[in-house]
Amino acid sequence: MEIERKWMVVGWPEGLEQTEVYKMDQGYISVRPTVRIRREALQGGRTALVLCFKGAGGLSREEIETEINAELFAKLEHLIGKPLIHKERRGYRLPGGLTLEVNCVDPDLPTAFWYAEVEYETEAQALAWDPAACGLADYLHDECTGKPGSSMGEYWLKTRGEEPSPKGEAGIFNL
Repeated sequence: MEIERKWMVVGWPEGLEQTEVYKMDQGYISVRPTVRIRREALQGGRTALVLCFKGAGGLSREEIETEINAELFAKLEHLIGKPLIHKERRGYRLPGGLTLEVNCVDPDLPTAFWYAEVEYETEAQALAWDPAACGLADYLHDECTGKPGSSMGEYWLKTRGEEPSPKGEAGIFNL
């Protein structure tokens, strides 16, 4: 079960200890239900290739992730046939053992945007957490948890379209 809150943000936060940096590429086989592939390259660490299934939901939803090999990833990327979304994700330590993950999405495109998320152990913890308690009220003021149209899948539809290109050919997305 994935329990998280999300916010639209601008830029990287200031005054927090950065714990990790990932470069990611992800694409969607399906948005409803969510079936996605992602290449996650940890700076100074390993690269994981992940196949992910996500159920419907807002604050919490089922999520199943499994690592796959490079051959299967390449086949699925070919099946998708569209440019993958590029992301940089930075993790920041928060009080109470939580992590703020901030993502810069498609930084070289006109559709670039930023969002942040925090994952929790329980829904009660998620609902009780206050960004102001750790000095982030100004940074995390635009919450979009469960807001229609605010998922990465919706961004995929807007910028790449839902269906894979015929025969896996690379497509040019319409904005």
